[in-house]
Amino acid sequence: MGESVAATYLEAHGFAIVARNWRCPYGEVDLVVQQGGRVHFVEVKTRRGRGHGLPEEALNPRKAAHLTAVAQTYLAEQGLDEVDWQIDLIAVELDPHGKLLRCEHIPNVVQSS
Repeated sequence: MGESVAATYLEAHGFAIVARNWRCPYGEVDLVVQQGGRVHFVEVKTRRGRGHGLPEEALNPRKAAHLTAVAQTYLAEQGLDEVDWQIDLIAVELDPHGKLLRCEHIPNVVQSS
């Protein structure tokens, strides 16, 4: 559900969805989107309630390193070595019944290019 919420949010804010759940040997990125000439690799973190902390707290250094490797692999495979890119996070919070409480786009969560 979180990825659908994130995709809808991004489209409403002028981003074009390029790929969903793109995988390579280094891992997976939830959404690849584009706005202008910049490619955004978007990690979506969803939480029901705050028992496990805020969604954005789930992005640790190991996951950030994997996302960077995935992004670089995607760009190389697509012949986009010279394009500007960044890694963003969308934090989705739901109440215990699945009602959306928060959808927040946090740009540049991993320093990339």
